[in-house]
Amino acid sequence: MLEERPEKKASDQYSEIRVHSQTPSDEPRWHASVAVIVAMLLYATLPEKLVLGPVWILPLLVLVVLVPLSVFSPTRHAETDWQRAASIFLIAVLNFFNVASVVLLVYYLLFSKNHADLAGQEILRHGTQIWLTNILVFALWYWELDCGGPEPRAHAEAATEFRAADFLFPQMMLDPARIACVEEGWKPLFLDYLYLAFTDATAFSPTDVMPITRLAKMLMLVEATISLVTIAIILARAINIIS
Repeated sequence: MLEERPEKKASDQYSEIRVHSQTPSDEPRWHASVAVIVAMLLYATLPEKLVLGPVWILPLLVLVVLVPLSVFSPTRHAETDWQRAASIFLIAVLNFFNVASVVLLVYYLLFSKNHADLAGQEILRHGTQIWLTNILVFALWYWELDCGGPEPRAHAEAATEFRAADFLFPQMMLDPARIACVEEGWKPLFLDYLYLAFTDATAFSPTDVMPITRLAKMLMLVEATISLVTIAIILARAINIIS
């Protein structure tokens, strides 16, 4: 009589399939650092009436945090708690000042008696700066928070091994053994999250990358809302002035 084998729990099967690598693949910080610097410059070149406090506050905060991170943590694995917290703080600071610029520009256009001081072309240019900064900031959020951050992603052999993915990329649903155009061992890098942020800011909804957690959905909701306000209220007003 054959001995019946106990059935494996689904969680045991999942753990056998999702085996993390002991030698993590490095995910560099420099591409995200470039996005941080560009966002900082976009903010710093806004007129004084559209920035919160002295214009040098944000660049100072960014450089104080970014330089040590770039020196002591150039790649995103084996991070300490303070390095992880500093990375999140840096994005939160950029996000806060950019939202403040949106509020100030909307107030300036709708409630200030001096809104004629800015020409239509200037409003269009400054609104575009804020809109681009919004894209960069949320690309950083998506990159920093997906699957718990770059640290867990670095230990996976491929995106199909991510244990707690917040976003579902097309490559995660395709079998590279059957479809030759799919890169074996593909994992999303910062440029993939930048594309995700751009499509959400322009379409106000997911396109090919789907949010699968409440955190991801709320982040995309906030980004789309800021983008909608910037485009529909600010840029539409600027185009009306030009015409």
